[in-house]
Amino acid sequence: MSLKFKVEYLKAIRERYFNSNRPQKSKILNELCEVTGYNRKYAIRILAKGHHEGPKASGRCKAYSDITFYHLKKLWHLMGRICSRKMVAGFETWLKYYNEPGFGPIVKDELLSMSAATVDRYLNGYKSKFARTKRSGTVRGCKKFQNTIPLKDFTIKTQRPGFVEADTVAHCGSSLSGKFAWSLTVTDVYSGWTDNRAFHGKTADNVLTAIISIDKGLPYTLRSFNSDNGTEFLNNYLVEFFRDLKKIPMTRSRAYRKNDNCHVEQKNFTHVREVFGYERFENEFLTDYMNDIYQNYLNPLLNYFTPQLKLIEKKRVGSKYYRKYGPAQTPYQRLLASPDISMRQKELLRRSYTKLNPIEIKRALSKKLSNFKKIYERIGSVSSDDVEASSLNIEHILKLYA
Repeated sequence: MSLKFKVEYLKAIRERYFNSNRPQKSKILNELCEVTGYNRKYAIRILAKGHHEGPKASGRCKAYSDITFYHLKKLWHLMGRICSRKMVAGFETWLKYYNEPGFGPIVKDELLSMSAATVDRYLNGYKSKFARTKRSGTVRGCKKFQNTIPLKDFTIKTQRPGFVEADTVAHCGSSLSGKFAWSLTVTDVYSGWTDNRAFHGKTADNVLTAIISIDKGLPYTLRSFNSDNGTEFLNNYLVEFFRDLKKIPMTRSRAYRKNDNCHVEQKNFTHVREVFGYERFENEFLTDYMNDIYQNYLNPLLNYFTPQLKLIEKKRVGSKYYRKYGPAQTPYQRLLASPDISMRQKELLRRSYTKLNPIEIKRALSKKLSNFKKIYERIGSVSSDDVEASSLNIEHILKLYA
């Protein structure tokens, strides 16, 4: 039977098929299958095709509008390009403050109804534009301190705040030679609460000063300090500070085992590299501006409003690892839920939280970073020790973009 005959035959019976009752439709289908040799389900589909109004794309219909996708991308940037599970957990808080043109109740309901898998599916192609680069400036410390400072005990699970990990990030560009800016990252293993400080030159004195500054503002009591084997941590300054003054244990991770300090290593990217990139900052005046960004904008935004995932269980089955995570929560939420945080500290946290607006902080942060980039283009490539630096009115430039 020719194709032309089949097409003509379908035209002839299609209208009759849809104007018939159920028993008659069954007889028409039997006749069509007998004449053409079609499968019954296929015959039903091709008879239905002629009654669709206009062309219909194959596959599932779009559940979310283009305007929702637009705001989803915008929120992904506002929320610090976090993963889908954290985004979905943070929508309830962030959408209270989000007010952009085109954003209404319908878009809000669509965003709140999205699952983490849906967010991943919509953002998959968009996320691929952003790459990650790795660079390390760690110099292994003296064996004297490696023998006196014990390795971290990996059999103990952290169940309360105060057990922190620390690491430094080099803002050196493509060369580690000379003097340039460094960032110290200190993160709490239990809650994920993270603080950063910038300083010029990786000396033990500068690192200790940054640690003392962070310690004064912590909303929990410091109970243990863990670092890598770099010389900025394994030195007399820090050993005496933690042993004699703070009277808390200082531990170190195993050499060449980056995962031993995994909680702070991941923060090096989200809290430092994503913000300041991989440029070289030689001028000492830039560190003051970096600390303003860290303390007043970035750290409050990430600690109070950005949810984080916490690993609950990890098991190996054959050659695969299966990981189970708890619900995404902000460090602020985890500290409030902890029985080891005093009522006074919790009240101080709540007061600070009520004064903050994540959308306003994010916009102010973007403006600060834009100004920082302008300052860097003016003075960032000039060393503080350079004689020519005196001809630049650096303080005037800093005030101009403040």
